[in-house]
Amino acid sequence: MLVLDANILIRAALGSRVLSLLRKYAEHVEFLAPETAFEEAREKLPEILERRKLPVPPAMAILNQLTGVVQTVETETYQSFEYLARQRIAHRDEDDWPVLAAALALGCPIWTEDTDFFGCGVATWTTDRVELYLSNAAEREQ
Repeated sequence: MLVLDANILIRAALGSRVLSLLRKYAEHVEFLAPETAFEEAREKLPEILERRKLPVPPAMAILNQLTGVVQTVETETYQSFEYLARQRIAHRDEDDWPVLAAALALGCPIWTEDTDFFGCGVATWTTDRVELYLSNAAEREQ
C-alpha cells in the first residue's frame, strides 16, 4: 500500500513517468489517496495547465481515470488520526493532514514531492526513488 499526495496525482495527469509507474504496479500495490487529495488536484491542475498554455480537458480526463487505479480512502478510515497528523505536520502545510492521517491509519508510506511530509514519522518516497519501493512490494507479492 502507498498513499499518494495530490502533487503525485497532478504529475500523473501532466506527464508520463508517474502514470507509467501507476499502471505498471497497479496489480501488485494498492495505491490510495484521501478524497481531499483528488479535490486539491482537481482544483490546482487547471491553473497549472492554463499557466503552461496547455488544454485542460485531456489532463482532467486522465485525472478522472486515476480513480480506477488509485482507491479513495474514506474519511472514516483515518479520521481518528486527525489530531496526531495535524500535530506532526503543524507549521508546514496543515491542509495535508488527511494524507498523513491516511498513511498513519493504514500503516504505509506516502508518495509525494512535498518536503512538508519529511520528518513526520512516516516513510516518504519521491518519484525518482519510489520504484525501489514498488518493485520490492511487487516481489513480495509473488
